[in-house]
Amino acid sequence: MRTPPELDDDETLAGRAGATTGNAAVEFQAGKKGDALIVAVRCQGKGEIDVALRPVHVSFPLECLAGEVSTTYHQVAVRGVDRSGVVSVVAPSTVHWSLTVGRGAPAQEEPPGAG
Repeated sequence: MRTPPELDDDETLAGRAGATTGNAAVEFQAGKKGDALIVAVRCQGKGEIDVALRPVHVSFPLECLAGEVSTTYHQVAVRGVDRSGVVSVVAPSTVHWSLTVGRGAPAQEEPPGAG
């Protein structure tokens, strides 16, 4: 839990927060136009955390479980992700979390019915 999630070899680090409880904000650096923003969150403890990315107005909740460490990766490829910004996390004191923000090539979309 103390170690933030790792990025893939072809992704670039833009921001990171080590083991944290409660609310916090993590700044991330600007990237290249066309790259996606990757937000990886690791959490443990019973409760839901809310993760919000500014300035792109993207947010998502994560359910964290007692006694289990889980890691979730989100890739955001919307207009404006090349700018610097902040990831805000709202979390109860019962949840320990860490976070890594990276940049990389957007994932290819699968056509409908594939997979």
